[in-house]
Amino acid sequence: MIQGFSSLGISFGIGAGCLFSLGAVLVWQVKKRYVAGNAQQQKLLEDLRLANARSEQLNAVLAREIEQRRLAATVFEAASEGIVILDPAYTILAVNQAFSRISGYSVDELVGHRVVELACGRDAFRHSPIIQASLDQQDSWQGELVEARKCGELYPQWLQLKVVRDASDVISHIVAFISDLSARRISEERVRHLTHFDELTGLANRLLFKERLEEANQRSRQGSRSLALLHIDLDRFKRLNDSLGHELADQVLQHVAERLKKAMPEADTIARLSGDEFAVLFDTYGSLTSLARVTTRLLSRLGRPLTIDGHELVISASIGISLMSDSARDSAMLVNQASQAMQQAKHIGGGTFHFFSHSLQHSTLERFQLENQLRKAIVEGQLNVFYQPKLCLKTGRLHAAEALVRWDHPQLGSVPPSDFIALAEETGLIAAIGEFVLREACRQACEWQRAGLAPIRVSVNLSGHQLRQGKLVSQVRQVLEETGLAPHCLELELTESQLLDNVESVIVAFQQLHELGVKLAIDDFGTGYSSLSYLKRFAVDYVKIDKTFIRGVGRCSEDDAITIAIIAMAHSLDLQVVAEGVEDETQLAFLENQQCDEVQGYLISRPVNATAFGELLRCGVVIL
Repeated sequence: MIQGFSSLGISFGIGAGCLFSLGAVLVWQVKKRYVAGNAQQQKLLEDLRLANARSEQLNAVLAREIEQRRLAATVFEAASEGIVILDPAYTILAVNQAFSRISGYSVDELVGHRVVELACGRDAFRHSPIIQASLDQQDSWQGELVEARKCGELYPQWLQLKVVRDASDVISHIVAFISDLSARRISEERVRHLTHFDELTGLANRLLFKERLEEANQRSRQGSRSLALLHIDLDRFKRLNDSLGHELADQVLQHVAERLKKAMPEADTIARLSGDEFAVLFDTYGSLTSLARVTTRLLSRLGRPLTIDGHELVISASIGISLMSDSARDSAMLVNQASQAMQQAKHIGGGTFHFFSHSLQHSTLERFQLENQLRKAIVEGQLNVFYQPKLCLKTGRLHAAEALVRWDHPQLGSVPPSDFIALAEETGLIAAIGEFVLREACRQACEWQRAGLAPIRVSVNLSGHQLRQGKLVSQVRQVLEETGLAPHCLELELTESQLLDNVESVIVAFQQLHELGVKLAIDDFGTGYSSLSYLKRFAVDYVKIDKTFIRGVGRCSEDDAITIAIIAMAHSLDLQVVAEGVEDETQLAFLENQQCDEVQGYLISRPVNATAFGELLRCGVVIL
């Protein structure tokens, strides 16, 4: 039995061992399969991860492509120049809004049509052989065309064509870039116009005038054509500009330009040179008589009354005429000669014309030399002051004198005022001369007083130039302070015509001088406007009757009546009257009878130097 249990035990042990072995095998198999499954799972997970990464990359690429296409579409539509995409047969595949605006066609009217079917591509079609050759050889072409908009309007365009090829190097698309050159052409034309034409008047400017003159000069040299030039300068325009202001003055210039064009339709060129200066060029003229007739017609047109902003104006001009001749084959010389002739016309009073001549050239040279010598005279003290006595008819005494400038030239001797005063006015030198006379007269009046002589009133002539400078009052005040002369011993004279050139500013200046205590006089009364309405507005103390009326008193009833009326009028306004140019006893007796206050003239005394005048005051004697 024990032996039986042993056998059973052994069998059971063997069975258990087999079972253990089988279990181990099963465990190993399970573990093996588990490990293998886990590796496969890891591989699957790795594959999934890699797939996700590739998906993300593809998504990023796709997103970039979408963004690039969106950006390209935005640029395509937002571009300021027109863009058209064509296929190789020149059928329109796409256009942007810019080209739609340029051409006037809607997008739907363009897409799907061949370019040759549309008016907006007909000039390109005409040039198609050249364009196609360039595209075949260089894959591009560019050039300027004149195309039509939908409305039929022609416009210049700049066209650029670019070829797009596929991977097989076959043309897949053609891209066209179109720029509208209309605005640029308008701008270029505007610049060209401003370069050659005066913006205010629309006339040719100085640059274009020079070009036209040179061209005309060349033609005249090659043939027998005659050339004439008119140099036109408006009279007293600066005063008008100062009085009315720049805006109204510009309107005057525009009206003058229109009158020039209407008066001279036969002229080849009408130009505005600068300011109030104009030029008229005749490439061919008939004769001097015809030129004179045309110029007279122009002066007549210019002289017609002109109303601007309620102001009635009368414009006059000085015109110089020069002719192309053997002595003036050069354009610059022709211009210079016309300018000299214009200056001569202005010198003789304006409102007229003058032909250039060699005698005029000689005269102009003399005036130029005289101007330089006058400048030198002011600097070197060649000027001095003479004094012409004024006789008080009530007392029979000399109690005033008019200060008159004289020029002692080192070589020419005494130069008459008539030879240099007008020149000084034209050149502006009159301001320096006027200040010299004012200062010297005030200084000398004080000198006579310091010498024990009775105080007298010295009168100094003013020029319009001094008034326009705007510093007359301060200058007078300064001179009185520096010399010590009492204001009531100074009298300032201004001619009637100068007085009324700039009424409002003169009224203000005269009022300030009157408040300062300075005496004021109107010179040459009766030769200007003689307007009582103006006269009573000026703070003046004396009226001087012009010598042209005094010359005939006592012999001419008209001069008698005018002189009597002026004296009566002045006295009614509490003004004193001075008669100038008294040269004989008949005139003196008449003036005494009419109760004139003061007289001056050769009967009383010629102008004398300061020493001689001091002797007159000391002796109380009138030199006859």
